[in-house]
Amino acid sequence: MEDRVRIAALARSAGVSVQQIRVYADGGLLPPAGRTASGYRVFTAVHAEALAALRELAAGHGWPAARTVMRAVHAGDLRAALAAVDASHGALDRERAGLAAMGEALASVLAGGALAPAAGRRAPRIGEAARAVGVKPPVLRLWEERGLLRPDREPGTGYRRYPPAELEAAHVVALLRRGGHPLAAAGPVLEALRAGGGPDRIRDELAARRERLHERSSRRLAASAALHGYLRTLGHLT
Repeated sequence: MEDRVRIAALARSAGVSVQQIRVYADGGLLPPAGRTASGYRVFTAVHAEALAALRELAAGHGWPAARTVMRAVHAGDLRAALAAVDASHGALDRERAGLAAMGEALASVLAGGALAPAAGRRAPRIGEAARAVGVKPPVLRLWEERGLLRPDREPGTGYRRYPPAELEAAHVVALLRRGGHPLAAAGPVLEALRAGGGPDRIRDELAARRERLHERSSRRLAASAALHGYLRTLGHLT
């Protein structure tokens, strides 16, 4: 018979309550437990390993993904479990690509010198603004629809007016587009520029976000290792 583990010891190992262990068991996050003649659950070393894997998955991938993975494992659907892990890693990869794109876009903006709005410039209407930027008016309207530009409106007429900051934002988007960057990369750059602090602050924030991403990647690697070990214990992997 497998070595039994008292539910209190199981709870202490994870830093949770005994009731939380029961919730995990009832929710399919732990493998089915046997029962004693008096109806008490029988937990074993396998449950302890499952609990450790669950906690690692939650730390690395978040609780929604951890619940999906463990329920699929205990339902015998290994493909669904691995697909959920792959989806989580894929999201991290897309975030990494987004950070790289933002860094490249910011470098393009800095190289083009389009950062500081000119002071005292009259706010032009859309036609004049489009000519200044080097695009057609429908392009400015499209960028506005995408949330990249925020022109003012004339009282009464409703005509668009582009104050210096928005005209400069339009120049930034145009510069990025000419450099081959997608509109999706322009949004984060504009938000960072609007937040103020200058290019050094933006570079520091990008570096901090890359470091946090690295830490999350490391935690997901640890989670994958714990899941792999648990699957081997269950005999799902050789």
